[in-house]
Amino acid sequence: MFTGIVEDTGTVRERTETDDGLRLRIGVDGFDDLHHGQSISVSGVCLTVEEYGESSDAGGDDSDGGDWFSVFLASETVAKTYLGRVEEGDAVNVERAMPADGRFDGHVVQGHVDTVAEVRGIERVGEDWRFTFAIPEGHAEYLVDKGSVTLDGISLTVAEKRDGEFDVAIIPTTYDLTTLSEKSVGDPVHLEVDVIAKYVENMLDGYA
Repeated sequence: MFTGIVEDTGTVRERTETDDGLRLRIGVDGFDDLHHGQSISVSGVCLTVEEYGESSDAGGDDSDGGDWFSVFLASETVAKTYLGRVEEGDAVNVERAMPADGRFDGHVVQGHVDTVAEVRGIERVGEDWRFTFAIPEGHAEYLVDKGSVTLDGISLTVAEKRDGEFDVAIIPTTYDLTTLSEKSVGDPVHLEVDVIAKYVENMLDGYA
């Protein structure tokens, strides 16, 4: 489980396509507790650490320094997310799974992306930013004003929901420390709705 409080942005240092999917090597700083089999969120997608190490262990010309880890994306993950389109040098949001004794600051995030949404608008409002996203078909009922939503692994609050789109307000810290600062209108984002809404829907189905 994750909280949607992004720890840092990593950089895609290598991508290798295979017959079964895609392998990414991602550079990070200060992640000194990486281990094999660890769950890690990469722009909102829950993946498993295959290998990890320091840059000097990775081989090749890797002058960025820092630590790195590799993850494998099965064909289904490639098809249902936009990670299959990332290139070397692209930034991704990274969060390690929440420890049992950790502080819970965001909301319950599974890392199970529901769909890919599109950036519809970006507006500077004072020191903050207002982002508008399209609501993909079949997901409007899971979004409510002032409710939680996860976008590219970031725990956010729906500021306003309208027909076919919704807004979120982004504070400077979130803008600067995540990949939102690199987004443009038309870019994709991973959307995970609040899992509590899904449980409520499931429980009420029998009363319809």
